[in-house]
Amino acid sequence: MTIAISFDNSYSRLPERLFTRQAPVPVADPGWIALNDGLAREMGLDPDALRTDEGLRVFAGSAVPEGATPIAQLYAGHQFGSWNPQLGDGRQILLGEVVGPDGVRRDIALKGSGQTPYSRMGDGRAWVGPVIREYLMSEAMHALGVPTTRALAAVTTGEEVIRETALPGAILTRVAQSHIRVGTFQVLAARSDTEGLRALAEHTMARHFPSAGSVPELLAQMVARQAELIAQWMSLGFIHGVMNTDNCAVAGETIDYGPCAMMDVYHPARVFSSIDAHGRYAYGNQPQVALWNIAQFATSLVPLMPDQQKAVDDFTAIINRFADLYQAAWLRRFGAKLGLADPQPEDRALIEGLLTAMTREERDFTNSFRALADDAPERATSDAEWIAAWRARDPDLAIAARANPQVIPRLHRIEAAISAALTGDLTPFEEMLGVVTRPFDPDPDLAKRYVDPPGEGDRVDRTFCGT
Repeated sequence: MTIAISFDNSYSRLPERLFTRQAPVPVADPGWIALNDGLAREMGLDPDALRTDEGLRVFAGSAVPEGATPIAQLYAGHQFGSWNPQLGDGRQILLGEVVGPDGVRRDIALKGSGQTPYSRMGDGRAWVGPVIREYLMSEAMHALGVPTTRALAAVTTGEEVIRETALPGAILTRVAQSHIRVGTFQVLAARSDTEGLRALAEHTMARHFPSAGSVPELLAQMVARQAELIAQWMSLGFIHGVMNTDNCAVAGETIDYGPCAMMDVYHPARVFSSIDAHGRYAYGNQPQVALWNIAQFATSLVPLMPDQQKAVDDFTAIINRFADLYQAAWLRRFGAKLGLADPQPEDRALIEGLLTAMTREERDFTNSFRALADDAPERATSDAEWIAAWRARDPDLAIAARANPQVIPRLHRIEAAISAALTGDLTPFEEMLGVVTRPFDPDPDLAKRYVDPPGEGDRVDRTFCGT
């Protein structure tokens, strides 16, 4: 291969019971959807070399670059609270890890690259809709400053996949700090594989938590990262939609953009997943679900401790720190959205007062907070008493402007881009990508259609899991 990708595949040196060695399944006739030049350069890769026929074949899974060690990873997980003892990469192949010029180690994985032993009767493929959704959402989240997996490339396959109907196939090249999930630890703990569990914990500490000198410190640092991440989600009105433990990255990144969305009209009980009938993963439940996932991670670490009863007590104390860490991060982020440089505990009532008014008045989440940065609080709420209290805090509009994006990847715009792509028109996708990756300073000629919330006929209330 002439494509210069220098791999250093530490995960594939772990015990082989954590994965299956398997190459991606070649496709019939690949074509380009997008290549992320900026991310490629961050990783020390040459976009011009990647944008060749040879690069296209790599991103389509029809060629394996030299030095890659393609594997499908094993994990388990709690799905909507119910235990599934074996999951795994049913439609993803991890090609390997790349260490960029910034010293950061990143996974490169092909999502939609064919069946694996973990496909559970699925076809292992993806169609163009979820690929475009994840590309737009993950790159928008990155631009908003949220830790997230990213999209390096997206390609069509020249093949159809069958869902409710025949749809054009596609593959996403996902880049991540790693794909180590809470469920990766859970599968080993459930199988009483203490040796494998210890190897995974040591690997995770070396890769993601180098200052953690022990398993309790690993847990403590993971708790802190999750608290910050969920506070960021909440401050943007982001709903993940399927916070199963197999979709919780230990490193603290947002991963697996399935039935996700950012709210238009604010309501704490808002749900987007078509299968979340009881609202387990509603917007307002996300902090509690994150805490529940952390508890499952802690449980999987207990077998590594010499005194397991003491470990339960110690780990419980560490887990209990989440609430204070999350509340502090929430106050800091929502305080900034109100233009407060140093929000105090008593400002919580001011923040919650606005959220209550937004719920009552059915206000758009993003545009209401952005109105504060524009010194137009009447566009956020008609509550004159709240407006007076906000002005009395002498808000710094520059702080509010930095905390409140003008545009977000609105679901109805994503669906429109997917619909156009199904006809072969990638222009709406490309235009939207250019706008949502400049969320605080969009192109003024394009911004309005992305700033405005959906009209009655454009509103999308549900998205689907999987690909």
